Amino acid sequence: MFHFTPLLGAQSESPASQSLLELDGGVTILVDVGWDEAFDVQRLEAVERQVSTLSIILLTHATIEHLGAYAHCCKHIPLFTNIPVYATTPVVNLGRTLLTDLLPASDASPNLLFEAPTPDDIASYFARINPLKYSQPHQPIASPFSPSLGNLTITAYGAGHTLGGTLWHIQHGMESIVYAADWNQGRENLLPGATLLSGGQEIIEPLQRPTALICSSGGAERGESLPRKDRDATLVSLVRETIAQGGKVLIPTDSSARMLELAFLLNETWREGLGGLHADTYRTARLYMATKSVAASVRYLQSMLEWVEESVRAEAEAAMTKGKGQGDINNPMDWRFIKMLERESGVQQALTRSKPCVLLASDASLEWGFAKQAVQALASDPRNLVILTEKVAAVDPLRKGLGKQLWEAWQTQTRSSSGASGAKIVSADGMTVDFRQASTAALNLDETVFYETYAARQRQLHSTLQGDNTLVDPTATDVLDPQDEDESSDSDGEDEDVEHQGRALNLSAQLTQQSQKRNKSGAGALSDAELGVNVLLKGKTTLHDYDVRGKRGREKLFPFVAQRQRGDEFGDAIKPEEYLRAEERDAIEGVDMRDGSAKQNSETAAVGQKRKWAETAGPKGRKGEKQAPGNKRARMEGGKPRAPDDIDAAIARATGERGKRGGAPPTTEEGESDEDEESDYEPDDAVLSGPQKLVYESRTLDLRLRIAHVDFSALHDLRALLMIVPLIRPRKLILISGEESETQRLAAEFRKLRHGSEEEGSGMEISTPRIGEVVDASVDTNAWTLKLSRALVKRLTWQNVKGLGVVALTGNLGMGVVSRQKEDESGTNKRKKLKLSSQGSEDETASKELVKSSSDTNAKEEVAIPILDLPFPSTTNSSASSLAANTISRITQPVHVGETRLADLRALLRSSGHEALFSGEGTLLIDGSVVVRKSASGRVEIEGVGLARGFDEVRRAVYGGLALVAGV
Repeated sequence: MFHFTPLLGAQSESPASQSLLELDGGVTILVDVGWDEAFDVQRLEAVERQVSTLSIILLTHATIEHLGAYAHCCKHIPLFTNIPVYATTPVVNLGRTLLTDLLPASDASPNLLFEAPTPDDIASYFARINPLKYSQPHQPIASPFSPSLGNLTITAYGAGHTLGGTLWHIQHGMESIVYAADWNQGRENLLPGATLLSGGQEIIEPLQRPTALICSSGGAERGESLPRKDRDATLVSLVRETIAQGGKVLIPTDSSARMLELAFLLNETWREGLGGLHADTYRTARLYMATKSVAASVRYLQSMLEWVEESVRAEAEAAMTKGKGQGDINNPMDWRFIKMLERESGVQQALTRSKPCVLLASDASLEWGFAKQAVQALASDPRNLVILTEKVAAVDPLRKGLGKQLWEAWQTQTRSSSGASGAKIVSADGMTVDFRQASTAALNLDETVFYETYAARQRQLHSTLQGDNTLVDPTATDVLDPQDEDESSDSDGEDEDVEHQGRALNLSAQLTQQSQKRNKSGAGALSDAELGVNVLLKGKTTLHDYDVRGKRGREKLFPFVAQRQRGDEFGDAIKPEEYLRAEERDAIEGVDMRDGSAKQNSETAAVGQKRKWAETAGPKGRKGEKQAPGNKRARMEGGKPRAPDDIDAAIARATGERGKRGGAPPTTEEGESDEDEESDYEPDDAVLSGPQKLVYESRTLDLRLRIAHVDFSALHDLRALLMIVPLIRPRKLILISGEESETQRLAAEFRKLRHGSEEEGSGMEISTPRIGEVVDASVDTNAWTLKLSRALVKRLTWQNVKGLGVVALTGNLGMGVVSRQKEDESGTNKRKKLKLSSQGSEDETASKELVKSSSDTNAKEEVAIPILDLPFPSTTNSSASSLAANTISRITQPVHVGETRLADLRALLRSSGHEALFSGEGTLLIDGSVVVRKSASGRVEIEGVGLARGFDEVRRAVYGGLALVAGV
């Protein structure tokens, strides 16, 4: 049994992808947890309903469309973190950086802003994912609430499009499923292509003839893609023309997948361009990558060389392992020409430079990220250029995003051709676009009560489903009273154990007490019935008992209070004063540390203790402040004037004062060069804590910039789909992840291709489900039970083929009657009773009763079953028997079992001294005179021209690769 249900991404404009696969035995697989730029939590309700039935989760690409909702589901959906997740190593690493960049800005619902997972939360969620490598079959582990997976096997294959992108091959029983979403067969500069083909025009053997192929239909209406070199040349020409005119280039793209391919191309362009004809143009312009996690993405990329394109990997390894005297070897992983920006202030400094620059920023939709900020900064200059690298989808039916409006402008407005590149450029001069500016604000009193009640119920739901009474899930939402936070920050000298116990109390009880403080009537508080057994922890001194009669599960147990320990993923927090030597205990920064007592003065704080803002800065104070005697570095640097740092530079630029904090004033040349230099200092962005709400402000933006499009989506087009899918030869084809027009057109093309093909087995069922529609894609099998006659069994000659016994036979199927013992239910039960009874008089009595019952029910029944016999009945006439035997031998001819692989045949013939070359799809030319053709159905034809040399050898080689099974 195999049922397929698209939860998101089926005949829809939303690019998000979520698919549910239901297999025999209750095994349920969720492939991808995608989201779109609308970030509507209501689109995750289908996943939330299925959580308790999921066995495993598979992830395909490190993009928003495929795992954008993963961290949100882990934080806000109970039991989601208990489900095993499988993905390749690059998907795990780059997905972590993607969501670190995404969620703090965009994890929003229309009314309340759900508390976004912190970077530590995201890291812990992705640490739970089981990393896999390509082409290695793996038997996964089921979730705690899932039935046994049986012989389920999952295998990851390269899909291209992104680093570590995956095609999943799922095998369970008789089902063989290939899940191919967003793949790209062509190789790129940094990223390898899909591993569908091997040795020419053949699909790799494990992916041939699957039960079902689940394939994305996106790109079916897109024209034929440009070759990679032409595509790269077009982009480079547009960038060079713009920066030569003094303009700035914005390339909006995703955070960590396609951005790496674009950055690699531009870095190599700058490396080669600085020594070419346009050296001055490249020297004045700068390259920027702007995401909140760009440094981590590049660091992960440099540690995953085995996943990049083979030539890039070889060149990088040669550069890293070069010896002395080998000269300079270019390292393609050294991105020295790219500056990484992770803060809004750094992006603003880069955009306000007077010199040209190229900015790679997230995201392609222009709905969030630094790209949205960059468009607003570049909109007023007609020299600036925005290069769209992929089609922008409309995710909100009521509103068009900024990226969608620019895409429609490029499609509909009059275009002009670029001189060198030939690309189509649209001038947006006079165009006005609408966009929404989102900001966060604290909740008012009524909203706070409503939110706290909601959070408490969610905690209670988490606790009930997970069987935990503590309600202190570290990944759950923390809702604390601001007054309590102030009190806890002032009580630095209190015992930590008491503080931990207070925080570990039932959150519902805390919220009830807080609500009662603000509202005497107790509105919004939880009742004792809602708290359940946790009412014992509420703090009422008059309540000492709880009625457990009729209760089940956790309601019958006394609630347990777990104490939180301050620590991180490496263990508990370490107090340095506990590991000091005896001579170090006397004075640390002027503080007596003997016997664990910290006699600190009014100017310094002990190691590991907090210091209030009102206290002095300590040993690193400014001139005139008393320094601690134990600080050697402070004493050594005490007589030296402090050199101005980045903070002083930022203050000087803001106040207009230069050279007043030590050092000579800058010269004229230095002053001119510093005008265009941005400081590396970037202040921390202010982050609000606690519950918040999202406030939208509608704005308009007047555009004067230019718009261009270069297709860098690296997805399959119609030509690739019509070429690859027939080679896979699936029994059933399911089309997902595309708009309605794309899906219907692709389905029509495949139906036309199916009707026009005359090859055996070329027909396949085509399904185009919509969101929520269930497709029965089970394998079509017909199985019967029959009995072989004795005469037929004697004539069987078994042939061993790959460990299996195979025989070819022809017989006559008829109905026969066999007799078997009839046994009623009472006799079976009494036999069980006899085995379980003890030795003694009871055994004898039971034995007598069983014998008596068996004698009464020892009747036989006749059952009709099909019997396969010899084609001709045996006779007493010897001549008739010999005639029948000869006839049988003529009816059942020997059968060749196996499959001829043209790549293996080519290697075998080459080793024998023949010249073998591929000529077209599925055609092998040997010695220029013998042709071997293999059709999509697996049929092999051998043709020779005249007295072809080597024809017999080629035929023997073909038959030699097959197993000969003798007939009966």
